[in-house]
Amino acid sequence: MLTGMLCTGFFIMIGGAAMAQSTHTNPWAPRDIDTLPPIASLSKGVWLKGDLHLHSNHSKDASNNPVSKIVAFSESVGMDYICITDHDNHVNGDPANNTWADPEFKSKSLLLLYGEEWTTTRGHGNVFSARPYDHQRLYDVRDQRDVVVGAVKKELGIHLSANHPSGKDHFGYSYDMVESIEVWNSAVWPKNANAIMIWDDMLSSGRKLTGRGGSDSHHGTPDTPDKATKNSGQAKANYIGTPTTWVFATARTKQAVVDALTNGRVCVSANPYAPRVEFYADLNEDGKMDMMMGDNAKSTGKPVKFRVQLTGNTVADSSYTVSIVKNGNPYSTIKMTGKKPMVEFTDTPALHGRSFYRVTVEGPQTAYPEVPLSMALSGNMVGLSNPIYFNFDPNF
Repeated sequence: MLTGMLCTGFFIMIGGAAMAQSTHTNPWAPRDIDTLPPIASLSKGVWLKGDLHLHSNHSKDASNNPVSKIVAFSESVGMDYICITDHDNHVNGDPANNTWADPEFKSKSLLLLYGEEWTTTRGHGNVFSARPYDHQRLYDVRDQRDVVVGAVKKELGIHLSANHPSGKDHFGYSYDMVESIEVWNSAVWPKNANAIMIWDDMLSSGRKLTGRGGSDSHHGTPDTPDKATKNSGQAKANYIGTPTTWVFATARTKQAVVDALTNGRVCVSANPYAPRVEFYADLNEDGKMDMMMGDNAKSTGKPVKFRVQLTGNTVADSSYTVSIVKNGNPYSTIKMTGKKPMVEFTDTPALHGRSFYRVTVEGPQTAYPEVPLSMALSGNMVGLSNPIYFNFDPNF
């Protein structure tokens, strides 16, 4: 006797002939990428360093930190750019009263980006722009649905970044609205573990988000904290450049800095004097590097040689530990030494489906004489890279 069972999408006949299988396919499943935009030149560019999260006395909780002091200190430690991101809720989002109108907002050597910290009940985010924009419009929609916020953000043409995404002032909006995420906030490296976890989750789900740093400094000088704040201990150890965000820009312009940040050609170091982490890939093992962090290529199913190097002030006769993360999981650790530490490793990205690789580097801290206590808070963390991507959908 034949027994039949009718189910949604398929028919099973027990003891009978063949079964009709479901024809369902997931329209959102990762797909093979036909073509990708060409990778930009690795030789035509300039490394620029700066701080992307700073508060001046235009934030009520940074009353002893005038713009002139921020600019002068940044110039003295060799910064190339900064973005002073004062709290917009302290002036009700009014662009006429923000930092940019301050006559001290000027420098002969620094690229001064335009930005504010979007301070809302659902969390905080930083805006980065190469030109002035109408921040009032973004402030006015802070409590609206993400689709409304996203539309205004797009019309303004700004780069929006998620600040300190976990904890008290976590980022409670959709990560589809942002181009970057603050994965290293302040000199206190250990507190960023949850931010790194969120970053890896976003990357693993196909979102190509740039990881960046920001000191979040609220204080005028490391040794004279604002007496009104309860955070006087950190004020002595956390100041401009703890950490420092490096961008590989096509030119020394404000727009090029923002573009590099959006494109992920970015690494973060513990302070302005610490070496930067450079991460490259040789697609055909011909000895020539074809990609750097932030770049996205189609996998050929063949081995790829990766290179990690430290450029800048390394500590003599010291060993550094490179931790490789593949698809959000620990992959390998390698030691490197020498005056110009460099290591290589080989792996084969999957032919189908997404892959990404990023690295962190730990070792002895390079001294930051102007903010000496920052070294203790950063621990052994020297720097981190952004990922190198394979088979990521550029339209996702």
